[in-house]
Amino acid sequence: MRVSREQFSENRQRILEVAGRLFREKGFEGVGVDGIMEQAGLTHGGFYGHFASKADLADQACAVALEQSADRWETLAETSAETALAEIARSYLSKRHRDNPGSGCVVAALGGEVARRADAVRSTVTDGVRARLGILEGLVEGRTKDQRRERAIATLSGMVGAMVLARLVDDPALSNEILSGAEAAIANGDRAPRPLPPAPPAAESVPRRPAAIARRRR
Repeated sequence: MRVSREQFSENRQRILEVAGRLFREKGFEGVGVDGIMEQAGLTHGGFYGHFASKADLADQACAVALEQSADRWETLAETSAETALAEIARSYLSKRHRDNPGSGCVVAALGGEVARRADAVRSTVTDGVRARLGILEGLVEGRTKDQRRERAIATLSGMVGAMVLARLVDDPALSNEILSGAEAAIANGDRAPRPLPPAPPAAESVPRRPAAIARRRR
C-alpha cells in the first residue's frame, strides 16, 4: 500500500528520532536497522525508501540531534544573554542529562565512536562542535575575539569531558561531584576578574649628589 507524502515524511522523522535515541543509548554498533525500524513501528522493508544505508541514517540522525541541541542553546542565548551560559552549563551538567544519554548530547554519548569513523558522521559532528563554539563565543567573557574563542573551547571541553567522566565512574557520589564541580568551575570562571594590564615601567631617576661633595665644589 502506497503512503501519502505527509505520511512518508512522518515515518522518516520517526525513524530519525528513534535512531538518534538508540544510537546515543547503545552506540552505532549496538543497534541494527531491524531494531530501529521495530522501535519506530515500521517494517524493515521500508527502510531503504528513506535512507541509502545505516551509515546514511547515522549521519542524518546525528545531524538532527545536533541541530535540536543548538536550537535550544541559541534560544537561551537570545532570551537571557546574561544568564545563558550558566543555564546551559546547569542543564548540560545535570543528573537528568547524565542518566538519559538517549536524549542528550551527541558528542558526549558518541564522541569516542565518532573519532574512529571516516564517513560523513565525523564531518557532521565536527560541524556541530563548531556551531556550539560559535554560540559560546557570544556568551563567554573576553577582551578580544581570540580570548573569547579560547574560553569557548575550554568551556565546551569542560562540559563534555565532565559528562563523559560522570557517566563512566561507578561511584554515584563521585559522579555527582564531577558534575557539580564542573558547573561551578564554569560559573566561577565566567565571573573571574580579568588581570590588570602591567604597569608602565618607572622613569629612571637621576641620582642625587651627596651633600658633602656638593659643598666641596662650591
